[in-house]
Amino acid sequence: MFKIKIYTVGKHKESWLNQALEEYTTRLKSHMQITWHLSKTLPDLSKEKDYIALDPRGELMTSEDFSTFLHKQLETCRSRLTFIIGGAEGLPPAIKSNANALISLSKLTFTHQITRIILLEQLYRAAEIEKGSAYHK
Repeated sequence: MFKIKIYTVGKHKESWLNQALEEYTTRLKSHMQITWHLSKTLPDLSKEKDYIALDPRGELMTSEDFSTFLHKQLETCRSRLTFIIGGAEGLPPAIKSNANALISLSKLTFTHQITRIILLEQLYRAAEIEKGSAYHK
């Protein structure tokens, strides 16, 4: 089982956000265990060895490319991987420079709440692409 940690600022206080996150977390249960780390500010990540930082200036990928990238990262990182989602100010330079990779989910700007949902959906899509299911058409 893959283990994914997601660090982000803010809370899951909005009911619509909780419902969407629960839906994708449930869908991912057979593929990945998702652990959320929420706080007002991003913590010191010096103990995290393998993480992917989400940044608007990061590499853009198709869903197929993301699936390949994700599974290669999980293989390299012993089935454990961390994603970092910044807040309104973005990510500190130290987090960006120590990341395994910087990726962008879109050229558009999203709130950190919407980014959480998009990331989970793309993790689910990547698992389904790897599996060869009809989810990704």
